[in-house]
Amino acid sequence: MLRFLLIVLFILNSSFLNAQENNLNNKITKNLRCLICQGQSVYDSDSEFANSLKLVVEEKLNDGLNEKQIYIFLKEKYGEWILYDPEFNKNTYFLWLLPILMFIAGGAIIFKLFYIRKN
Repeated sequence: MLRFLLIVLFILNSSFLNAQENNLNNKITKNLRCLICQGQSVYDSDSEFANSLKLVVEEKLNDGLNEKQIYIFLKEKYGEWILYDPEFNKNTYFLWLLPILMFIAGGAIIFKLFYIRKN
């Protein structure tokens, strides 16, 4: 009976670890841009490039790399454009600040329009 319980626990543990690895694999591939399709993530794409990149991500996870290390590896190989969520640095600060600037400018325009109507 004890042997049976140990086998069941081993199977459950291995399936749990497999599920965690698949979730991380899916999370990473959803954040990668397919360089062939360009409008789809690697997760959604079925191109040859996307399929090979899925295998690379899986291989890197099996080698023990974490999410950040995989992103660094892929950025070095394909450039920062491969990531849907680029890091904040001197090359991408405009991408991160543009929505805030547009919100402030839009608010100023709306405020000015309402202020002029009242006067």
